[in-house]
Amino acid sequence: MSGESMITVKDLRKVFKTKFGDLVAVDNINFEIRRGEIFGLVGESGSGKSTIGSMIVGTYPPTSGSITFQDGRDISKSYKFRSQELKREIQLVFQDPGGSLNPRKTIRQILSVPLQLFSDKHLSKSELDERLEKALLKVDLPTEYLDKYPRAIGGGEKQLVCIARALAADPSFIVLDEPTSALDVSIQAKITNKLIELQKENGISYLFITHNLCLVRNMCHRLAIMYLGNICEFAETAEFFERPLHPYTQMLLASIPVVSDEEEKLKPQKIHSVGEIPSPLNKPSGCSFHPRCPYKMDICAEKVPEMREITPGHFACCHML
Repeated sequence: MSGESMITVKDLRKVFKTKFGDLVAVDNINFEIRRGEIFGLVGESGSGKSTIGSMIVGTYPPTSGSITFQDGRDISKSYKFRSQELKREIQLVFQDPGGSLNPRKTIRQILSVPLQLFSDKHLSKSELDERLEKALLKVDLPTEYLDKYPRAIGGGEKQLVCIARALAADPSFIVLDEPTSALDVSIQAKITNKLIELQKENGISYLFITHNLCLVRNMCHRLAIMYLGNICEFAETAEFFERPLHPYTQMLLASIPVVSDEEEKLKPQKIHSVGEIPSPLNKPSGCSFHPRCPYKMDICAEKVPEMREITPGHFACCHML
C-alpha cells in the first residue's frame, strides 16, 4: 500500500427529498482511500455507508461536496455522464449476488459484457474464450461454469462470478457493498480470503462496506465508523480495535461475541445504549448519538462535536475527548 491517494471524499453530503421532509443520508463526510488500500466503512442499517458507495460509483450525484479520483478528476457526476475509461476503472460488487446476475444469461454471456465493452481492441472468439476462462479461474471457479445459468450455482459461487465480472474490466478501484452479508457464515470466510488474495495480486483499492466488525478486523488496513450519516471515528484497524475512543464504537466492539475468556478481557467495558436509533428524517441536535449515550453532557445536545486527531492517525468526534 502506498501513500498515494486513490479516492478523496471532501465535505460530502446527500439529501433525499421525501414527502415527509428532507432525509439527510450523508452529512459532511471526509476521508481518503490510498492506492492499494482496503478501506472499511462500517455502520448499522441506515448509517449512510451504502449511500457513499453509490455516490462513488455514480448511481447518483452528491447534494454537495466532492469525490476526486486518483489523478485529480472530479467524479461527483452521475454514471451516465462518466467517460468509458472512468466506468472501467471504478467497479461495484453488490450485496445480493442473485439479484445482480441476469437469470436469463449464462455465466459466459454475463462475463463477456465487460470483457468486450472495456477491451482496447476487438476480441476474436478464441481471444474472448481465453479471457473468459482466465476470469473464472482467477476466482477459483471451474471453466465448465461458463455455460451454466446463475440458478444452477450456489450463493457463494454467484458472488465469485460477480467478483470475476468486476475484475474483468481491469479496474483500479472496487466498491464492495456488503459482499458477504447475503451468504452463509461458512462461505463468508472463503469470499473475504479470495478478495484479499485478489487485492494483493492486482494492487486494487477497495472500499469495503459492511456492518460486520469481525470481517473488517482481518481484511481492512483502515476503517471508519458511521452513525446516522456521520463518521464518528476512523483509524488504522489495529489501533481501532486496541483503543476505541467514541462511545458508539466502544458499544459496537463490546457487543462482538468471543469464544474465550482472554478475548473477553480485551473487549471494552460493556456500554448500554438507551433507546433506538433515531430516524434520519428527524436527527437529534448536536451529537447524533447523544440521545443514546450513557455519558452525555449538556453540550452534547447543543453543539456538533468536531472531528479531531486524538492520537497520530486516530480521529474521533466526541466532546469528552
